[in-house]
Amino acid sequence: MSLSGKVVLVTGGGGALAGAILDAFADNGAKVVLAGRDAERLAEAAGDKADWVTADVTNPDDVDRMVNTVVQRHGRLDVAVNAAGILGKATPVASLDLDTWKSVLDVNLTGVFLCMKYEIAAMKDNGGGAIVNVSSNIGAHGRRPGLSAYASSKAAVSVLTQTAAREYIADGIRINAISPGASDTPMSYRPGETKQDRDARVAAVVPAGRVSEPGEVAATVLWLASDAASFVVGHDLVVDGGATA
Repeated sequence: MSLSGKVVLVTGGGGALAGAILDAFADNGAKVVLAGRDAERLAEAAGDKADWVTADVTNPDDVDRMVNTVVQRHGRLDVAVNAAGILGKATPVASLDLDTWKSVLDVNLTGVFLCMKYEIAAMKDNGGGAIVNVSSNIGAHGRRPGLSAYASSKAAVSVLTQTAAREYIADGIRINAISPGASDTPMSYRPGETKQDRDARVAAVVPAGRVSEPGEVAATVLWLASDAASFVVGHDLVVDGGATA
């Protein structure tokens, strides 16, 4: 699954999953550019393995600048991984405040839309590319009480991915999504949980008996972005240890 010489943009660049995705792509020869809002976290995550650029995925001007910066610095954009996302506070629907609803949808859904809008334009200029959107097994595949905003946003990402995939495959742009379950990142913890608490909770509901390692999720992203998946278009790949099987 070599991506030697490919230029890869990864949003959500300060997170644990983005770090694992960076490692997977860099180890397979790609030039990676991390994007996120926190310059200090980006610089630390990128180290000497990657370039980075600050951007807020909910701001169209920022996203336009982000993609243009990648192209200006590296000459092209071959792969984009849209991994920026937030969980929001767990609240039943009738108690959910409008600001939380809007913030979750702004980052998780509108952010993916804006990123694809500008990434697709850059890839069309370059003759094609691959996009992998990070959705979730909570959404189109499963639901959890209290996470209505998150589930709604991620279900919409899955559908948006499949719609865009049909629209742009004729331009040589393959668009797919992954829907991971609980992974060993801060987002997998509920408030006040210890690692032992989390692991016991997950083991009770996930057939595989554990959370995933971020590298296991990153490996699926790498495959979808590589030529090994050249005939995979509009797929939403669930990576959750059988939780929603």
